[in-house]
Amino acid sequence: MMIRTILPRSKTLSLLTATAMTLAAMVPWGAQAVAQGAGQELAFGSTRPSADTPVSVAADSLSVNQADGTAIFSGNVVIEQGDMMLSAANVRVVYKEDSQKIASLKATGGVTLASGPDAAEAQAADYNIDTGLVVLTGKVLLAQGDNVITGEKVTINLTTGTATAGGRVRTTLQTGN
Repeated sequence: MMIRTILPRSKTLSLLTATAMTLAAMVPWGAQAVAQGAGQELAFGSTRPSADTPVSVAADSLSVNQADGTAIFSGNVVIEQGDMMLSAANVRVVYKEDSQKIASLKATGGVTLASGPDAAEAQAADYNIDTGLVVLTGKVLLAQGDNVITGEKVTINLTTGTATAGGRVRTTLQTGN
């Protein structure tokens, strides 16, 4: 059974895409990659979608717990908003205590995040709606065109369109035209 839900979005989701999955055509960032502290800072995706942009969720199943304010989407989860997409095996949605607005998302199992031409893959992703931060962990791979960066942790700021990589970062930048 496929469940498809349209969530209204109020300053909440700006989901993404694809760290999970199936996306890859990206824009080169070669000159945008700048070493910073213990990590690597680089551009990621387009800007965050407007709060009015609807969020679409598709999954094989949905379990809602009114008592703790959570919903768990399981099996082939795909969340889309604007040009952003997130896919994973499971996504846990936590709602704010005082409203039906989403506070955070935790995706696990083959996570893929895509925004515009950029894509990332990881074992897990935590997305804080208010801050616009997505933290990818576990064998993270970030691709932009032929350029690739890997690390144990990548933090993407959807508001500014930047990302920081850490944990034994490795990168391959194409220098030719």
